[in-house]
Amino acid sequence: MRIRGAVLEEIGRARPFADSRPIVISDLDLDGPGPGELLVRIEAAGLCHSDLSVVDGNRVRPVPMLLGHEAAGRVEEIGSAVTDVAVGDRVVMTFLPRCGQCAGCATDGRMPCSEGGIANNEGVLLAGGRRLHRSGTDIHHHLGVSGFATHAVVDRRSVVPVGDDVPPEIAAVLGCAVLTGGGAVLNAAHTVPGDSIMVVGLGGVGMAAILAAVSLGHGEVIGVDAIPEKLDVARGLGATAVYTPTELVENGIRANLVVEAAGNARAFETAVAATSPGGTTVTVGLPNPEARSSISPLSLVAEARTIVGSYLGSAVPSRDIPRYAQMWREGRLPVERLISSHITLDEINRGMDELADGHAIRQVIVFD
Repeated sequence: MRIRGAVLEEIGRARPFADSRPIVISDLDLDGPGPGELLVRIEAAGLCHSDLSVVDGNRVRPVPMLLGHEAAGRVEEIGSAVTDVAVGDRVVMTFLPRCGQCAGCATDGRMPCSEGGIANNEGVLLAGGRRLHRSGTDIHHHLGVSGFATHAVVDRRSVVPVGDDVPPEIAAVLGCAVLTGGGAVLNAAHTVPGDSIMVVGLGGVGMAAILAAVSLGHGEVIGVDAIPEKLDVARGLGATAVYTPTELVENGIRANLVVEAAGNARAFETAVAATSPGGTTVTVGLPNPEARSSISPLSLVAEARTIVGSYLGSAVPSRDIPRYAQMWREGRLPVERLISSHITLDEINRGMDELADGHAIRQVIVFD
């Protein structure tokens, strides 16, 4: 079938992207779903730093690539081997499919699926191959989703069904921002009542971590970011205190759990330094692969502190997305407050500029 989607043509073009236009809105051919796959009509898709990191070259992926990994939509066709999803179901995309058989899949979310990681790096679906084409040339898939399009063919293991009562834009944000940020607090860390929780880096993932921390009601919730407007948003979400990194250091503020969600080496160092004795630093940001940080091993030993890496919030999406959807229904996780604006597919290059400038929390593309 013919679809319309946002194809990244070249990595690392100069900013502003609104002028250099690395992403082109194209008409493409989409194959039908294979036996274990689904055809999904995309309803909403969020712009995330993981998309931006491919555009600006921090995460090198094969191009041309149809971007987008945080999305939700309606199933329009199912493959012959799919028995547990029906046409018409609303599904949330998850950007790391789990094969269910590798060593990573046996860790209850602590480790990512190795087969899913290989497929993502190659720009193919979990079962192998590409379903997207343009003028006879294959187009790579982004993290098994390619959600910046009117339709997508995805592996069954890349989606989680949710109820019709979950609006598309809420469902989309559950698939990355909430899985990653919420999971950093609820899965990767082991907090107890009275623990203070700090989040360094207040983008979509960091703000989702704030929401998850507030939902626990354990103790003080602290937001840290260099942009004052984001500190105001964090306070509105329930943070009990907010600081710029400079203010954090000047005041000697520390917390039992510190989540680093900025994806840069300096933020990681700030998060480690702000972790209390006996506490845990959870890092979920994705910096450039060449980035390096300097920390004191002695402080880890002398203060009995722990550093935990958490990919996708140490999530098992089939378990966690329904849990977060239920928390949203109960009013304990107001995900809609993470959405800073709605944009059209044609505005995607400008949306990447907004993201790079730190002005946006979550921009969501809503499809008719």
